[in-house]
Amino acid sequence: MEDKESLNFLKELIETISPSGYEADAARKWSDRTKKFSDKIKKDVHGNSIAVLNEKGSVKIMIAGHIDEIGYMVKYIDKEGYIYFSTVGGIDAHLIPGQRIIIKTRKGKVLGVIGKKPVHLLEEGERAKVAKIDQLWVDIGVKNEKEAKNLIDIGDIAVPAVGFEDLIDDRVIGRAFDDKVGAFVVSETLKFLSKDKFKAAVYGVATVQEEIGLRGAKTSAYGVSPDIGIAIDVTFATDFPGMDKKKAGDIKIGAGPVIARGPNINPKVFDLMVQAAKKNKIPYQIEGVSRGTGTDANVIQLTKAGVATGLLSVPLRYMHTPVELISLEDVINTVKLLRAFILKIDEKISFLPE
Repeated sequence: MEDKESLNFLKELIETISPSGYEADAARKWSDRTKKFSDKIKKDVHGNSIAVLNEKGSVKIMIAGHIDEIGYMVKYIDKEGYIYFSTVGGIDAHLIPGQRIIIKTRKGKVLGVIGKKPVHLLEEGERAKVAKIDQLWVDIGVKNEKEAKNLIDIGDIAVPAVGFEDLIDDRVIGRAFDDKVGAFVVSETLKFLSKDKFKAAVYGVATVQEEIGLRGAKTSAYGVSPDIGIAIDVTFATDFPGMDKKKAGDIKIGAGPVIARGPNINPKVFDLMVQAAKKNKIPYQIEGVSRGTGTDANVIQLTKAGVATGLLSVPLRYMHTPVELISLEDVINTVKLLRAFILKIDEKISFLPE
């Protein structure tokens, strides 16, 4: 990614702590940048950030990427100062023990580690089992409950203490590309569109609480009431060991954005997306999804009397781990494709099923 300002923004977004329900800091960063090339920007009571271009356009398009991430929440502090927690969103229990985490508190960030009984002391049957959440705890190095409660409150949230790192070439890893990269794509698309002439009114939304039930997309889509809704998310790359392409499809890192097809997707939206990719020589991949997707596209489609919906995704390895891996070239091409699609839209296009 040649644009250093954009790359730095992506890094900052990834490293901002924002589990579902606690997205305010990330939403603020997104809004501060996106307002530079939007006609106006606002936030709704749920916390969704909404930027608008060409508000009086003939067709209303909503493009949405969720800005929340998975994480942990403080539930209980015992007399020795150990902290017990629940998960926020779908965390892989195999990966929890031994993590360093950052707890976001009223006094700032507190570093902790997730502890468990050492392997040497486990019974033979315990070694083969995944540790349950109530068998794990967070140790922040305090001596007792009083010291812990001086720093930590019930309901504080935490994330793995990792950030954005470069690998080889255009490959990068981070804690929360799912789906801060989608929110980034929305912002970057608005940046380029701000220099274009187009017929549609475009509403770019950084949605909240996707990881706990697609909640922010439901409320923001109701408020925006779009004619067309495009969710931008990540999807499973299948180009690593152990993936069964017969079940999961053939999706590669570096082969371009992924256009979804299936009952959650309006057929005309799909066709126009493919046409835009071909016309502009943008590499793309197709993913067949035979039911409602587990993305914001699901609830956007079902808003009010229905919305012509699409889903555009960045291929990603190791989803919902601290080492999610993407290609920056895929991100750039996702922005290009979303922009090209929007430039094709006018009031003459019908999205009614044929």
